[in-house]
Amino acid sequence: MILYEKKVDEKQLNSLALAYMGDAVLEIYVRRHLLYSGKVKPNNLHREATKYVSAKGQAKVVHRLLDEDFFSEEEIAVFKRGRNAKSGSVPKNTDVQTYRNSTGFEAVLGYLYLANKEERFEEIIKATFSIIESK
Repeated sequence: MILYEKKVDEKQLNSLALAYMGDAVLEIYVRRHLLYSGKVKPNNLHREATKYVSAKGQAKVVHRLLDEDFFSEEEIAVFKRGRNAKSGSVPKNTDVQTYRNSTGFEAVLGYLYLANKEERFEEIIKATFSIIESK
């Protein structure tokens, strides 16, 4: 479904704008994943979703993917831009470094989504699910 014909140049977008989009798209994928896996009680859904979309969960994922050389050079550059961006807000439930790493991860997701790199985006989403679910 195409709602907007105007294309955005994801390479020129502010990294916090990329993270904003990445956060939203990840949330949709996580919700769909949880529903498809049979988790349908609202309280359980929220608790389960938090494992995937929290700064702590995302930082865990990004560290693992970096350790495994999963990201391309381009994705690492986007991650670093997102991680180093000054958001102006202070995280409530986590430390600043964890929050920044999760922002970098979300920036990568937003970048890939806006660049219509759907296959790569979904590879990262699948890896994310695998990492979070493999305690």
